Amino acid sequence: MPITHPAQPDFASAAEQTVWDHLSVQLPDDAVLIAGQRLTAGGEEIEADLLVLWPGFGLAVIEVKGGRVSLRDGRWYQGDRSGQRELKKSPIDQAQKAKHHLIEYLNAGASRNIGRAVHLAVLPYTELPSDWDVPEAPRGITLDSTDLPRLADRIVHALNAQTRGVYPPLDAQQCAYAVKRLRRTHRAIENHQLLAREIADAGNARTSEQERAIALLRFQHRAQIIGGAGSGKTHLAMIKARTLARDGFRTALLCYSRGLARHFQLLAATWPEEERPAYVGLFHDLPVRWGAETEEQFDGDPVTYYEEYLPRRLAELAAVQDPEELFDAIVVDEAQDFADVWWDGLQPCLRDPGEGVLFVFTDEHQSVFDREGRAPITLNPFPLDDNLRNTKSIARTFAPLTPLTQNPRMDDGAPVRYVESLSAEAVAAADDVVEQLMDEGWKPGQIALLTTRSRHPVQKEQVEQYGYDGYWDEFFAATDVFYGHVLNFKGLERPVVVLAINGFGSAERAPQLLYVGLSRPRSLLVVVGDQGEIWDAGGGDVLQRIRGR
Repeated sequence: MPITHPAQPDFASAAEQTVWDHLSVQLPDDAVLIAGQRLTAGGEEIEADLLVLWPGFGLAVIEVKGGRVSLRDGRWYQGDRSGQRELKKSPIDQAQKAKHHLIEYLNAGASRNIGRAVHLAVLPYTELPSDWDVPEAPRGITLDSTDLPRLADRIVHALNAQTRGVYPPLDAQQCAYAVKRLRRTHRAIENHQLLAREIADAGNARTSEQERAIALLRFQHRAQIIGGAGSGKTHLAMIKARTLARDGFRTALLCYSRGLARHFQLLAATWPEEERPAYVGLFHDLPVRWGAETEEQFDGDPVTYYEEYLPRRLAELAAVQDPEELFDAIVVDEAQDFADVWWDGLQPCLRDPGEGVLFVFTDEHQSVFDREGRAPITLNPFPLDDNLRNTKSIARTFAPLTPLTQNPRMDDGAPVRYVESLSAEAVAAADDVVEQLMDEGWKPGQIALLTTRSRHPVQKEQVEQYGYDGYWDEFFAATDVFYGHVLNFKGLERPVVVLAINGFGSAERAPQLLYVGLSRPRSLLVVVGDQGEIWDAGGGDVLQRIRGR
């Protein structure tokens, strides 16, 4: 029998289980069979009904359609004796789309591209006519009830017929890599679906209060919302973007951080289609989407590419875009990360650059990059005073660093812990703390270890092995300890954060870096570092609070 994920799937239909049961018997022990594999692409959720990864052969994406399926005048129909309904999409097109996104996602972080891959449609309750001859659905990849006893052979035949001699077969190492990455992504999507249901709960007081705050500004076309860490800015930004999309505005939801952008994409994929912004993601990905050079194509250094080339190129591309591709509204989270030239590039992306809707969410004290940009909004900012993330003990610790006095709304929580360590030894000491926390009963997926200067070796290894999307899906899957840097963790949180203060690089930015790091945990904060360095960055008051005095 093959390796199966999950061990006992919750099938969407009896047809999927029928195909699964046949493949479970026919595939060898080294093959992997996955049910309901999910992936997000461009804010849209993609699902493969069944996925086969077979070392020595390749990858097969299978779309399953139950009932009696037929094709008439180029249109697909599905039903039973009581009648048939037209399918919105061809099952072959669905499988091909899922295959395309799966391969693109896997190849983005792989040292070697996934080779042979094929898409198939399986119709377990349909017997196709003997003269079936449909160009867009060849018989070799459109399988019916007569093929069930030899499905594995048909997969091999399809892989060989379409890709043999063109792409190499999948090997065992590639298979293991793909399975690990795909299951992590699947778990990240499931976690965001749970989060979406929690947010939608009518009894969620936090959401209700935030929605009321946004409602106060519903007649404003431009607004700047400011608040300290934990004040709910990121959630408010998502609420605003979703509301604008629902009201018919073509909306873009942007930020600078890769992790935060991935969070936006995963959560937006759970919203109804009519409530999803037209663009969700990184500021720098928008010009590339419209035709700008990629970093690999750019003839220059990476800093110039991101800080100057892409913002200026965005303005140029916006000027020649079809108006249908421009936006009625733009929502920016962590707007303090944006430089002036970035705003110059972003405004032309609005159909009406002068009067188009622009909402920005910002915390100037989290400005940890050397940029001095200001959003083009002249109205007084709208402040958020409550801290809705951290326990009171954590909020009290970083309170001297906040730009606004906050009202902590959560419980007192556990005291902040402090471990004395030299900067050079802080990461190793933080690793020991993580082991102690797991011995205490904290689950690995509840813990994040953040550094303030050089990155943890595990972080470097994961980015190199899985690419940025795979690395961040590891965080959102919440199955293992997450290793990150405070620069990339703004807008994000975990129940437990171990902050390893291994230097700051810049004395000017040290207070902001410390502020971000201290404000990331919801329940427990452990600070590992040198007292003198903490004093220099945050002052004596912050040090005393970290030490519990």
